[in-house]
Amino acid sequence: MSRFPFPVAGAALTLFVAGCVAPTSGGPPRPQAPTAPPSFNPAGLQSVLGHTAKALEKAFGAPDLDIREGSARKLQFSSAVCVLDTYLYPPARGGDPIVTYIDARLPDGRDIDRASCVAALEKRREKR
Repeated sequence: MSRFPFPVAGAALTLFVAGCVAPTSGGPPRPQAPTAPPSFNPAGLQSVLGHTAKALEKAFGAPDLDIREGSARKLQFSSAVCVLDTYLYPPARGGDPIVTYIDARLPDGRDIDRASCVAALEKRREKR
């Protein structure tokens, strides 16, 4: 007779078999452009939304962070006032990726109005 009752051995066998099952996906998910319209008020964001990375660099200077994942790109611009994250995706009709979504926060992580952050970054660029 075994020292361990059957339920323990059965549970161990179940965990072993579960660990041997191959994942069903063919790799990491591919980034896709958002299909829903922005869930924020785009007023004051005309200098960012729909623009290319080149236009953003002209407006704000070199990004502090540039991350690429597949066809998606994230550019981050920061100042003492705020941090602006811009998300660029290629348009459906083709061409250079454009900003389709932005997010803004204070340097300590609290939310800030997106348009206020854009204005602050534009003023920072003008002072340079």
